Amino acid sequence: MNILTFLMMGMDKRFAVQRTRRLPEKMFLILALLGGSAGVWLGMKAFRHKTLHKQFYLGMPAVIAVQVLVLIYYTLRAA
Repeated sequence: MNILTFLMMGMDKRFAVQRTRRLPEKMFLILALLGGSAGVWLGMKAFRHKTLHKQFYLGMPAVIAVQVLVLIYYTLRAA
């Protein structure tokens, strides 16, 4: 999922530069919630894309934090 979202961030950046049809921001947010948050975050950094959008520069670290906490919770619960 992360590889997919990373590549999609690169595609969207290329579309933005070429001024062609773009991928919806909502799609990136949904994919991040479904497990692709690290890919979106790395794509933001690597392609310098969507870095000025508050929902991305604040939202992605929040989504990653929640996903890490859920992972820790289930890991400790299973032990």
